[in-house]
Amino acid sequence: MNDDSIFIYSPALLNYRFNAHHPFSPIRLQLTLDLLEKSNAIDTRNIVPPRPATREELTLIHDPQFVDAVKLAGNGMLSSELAESYGFGTEDTPIFPNMHEVTSLIVGGALTAADYVMSGKAKHALHLSGGLHHGFRGKASGFCIYNDISVAIKYIQEKYHARVLYIDTDAHHGDGVQWAFYDDANVCTLSIHETGRYLFPGTGNISERGQGSGYGYSFNIPVDAFTEDESFLDCYRTAFSEVAEFFKPDVIITQNGVDAHYLDPLTHLYSTMNTFMEVPKLAHQLAHQYCDGRWIAVGGGGYDLWRVVPRAWASIWFEMTENRTNTGILPENWAVKWQEHADCALPISWEDEQQMYEPIPRKVEITEKNKQTLEKALYSIRKERKIE
Repeated sequence: MNDDSIFIYSPALLNYRFNAHHPFSPIRLQLTLDLLEKSNAIDTRNIVPPRPATREELTLIHDPQFVDAVKLAGNGMLSSELAESYGFGTEDTPIFPNMHEVTSLIVGGALTAADYVMSGKAKHALHLSGGLHHGFRGKASGFCIYNDISVAIKYIQEKYHARVLYIDTDAHHGDGVQWAFYDDANVCTLSIHETGRYLFPGTGNISERGQGSGYGYSFNIPVDAFTEDESFLDCYRTAFSEVAEFFKPDVIITQNGVDAHYLDPLTHLYSTMNTFMEVPKLAHQLAHQYCDGRWIAVGGGGYDLWRVVPRAWASIWFEMTENRTNTGILPENWAVKWQEHADCALPISWEDEQQMYEPIPRKVEITEKNKQTLEKALYSIRKERKIE
């Protein structure tokens, strides 16, 4: 068993649940952890419980009035009008009991991961409850209340004086994190996502490059709808490698939304498990190349709860622990346990079927368009390299 990596988890994290019909379901965590356990890929000594974030820590990013409003709303003490002004009580982000307490625990999980990695107690940390990248300073948004990533980045800056590279491969733009550090030259954000033309939150254009001293430290690669593995991975590998070389971070934080998968019901990208097995490999490699291994990975989107998320998220842990056995047939006892709860047939292997969908007629055009977007997004650092 690899002791360089920790897995942040507590059953209390399963209380981040809006309602029974909401697409953002914590059962993803149970499915993933159980898949790891039945694959003999994780040991109890790897599992570290989160601590709650304090009010002082939450207000590193969030307005104190917003924190108060979240507490009141979770106790049924906030009017619907006021709740909506703070972004909750909506269809996307409904109010649920004790939402301050559980979301503080999610933020605290990110801070626990940060302390383990930055102090050298662990090289890598995986916090799959985290990844709430749409949360803003004073407003909830897109299934996200507090922004655990932004709080953790600010915490790392203040406590460890480190330069943070944030990589977001969720199909939705990592807007909350980008805007939190838009004018900060010590935080570099890179988001590779489906174009906002058809998808929430509608931001993440290549023209969003930062402002003030942070200008040139925000990178966005909005890929076209129906983008497949090869084009997505080409954008990811090229951008991540060149941005890491440009920025030279002290720590890498990756947001691992897996809603770019073809089966995801909320997006229009055509990735398969090939993408989600490859994404953590480069993060791992670059963390060792630039950061002495310091890598914190969080979860994010992913709404095909049964077929996609468990395999994709488990693959991050397999990579962190340098375990190459996530191939071939899945543990049969995992499928037997969960099939009766699922609304679809569970997968039988780690990999997807060879041909999951009909060939995309615009594949060449989409690939070329994404290549041009990539070149425009990286133009400034490539130009700088040539001058040097």
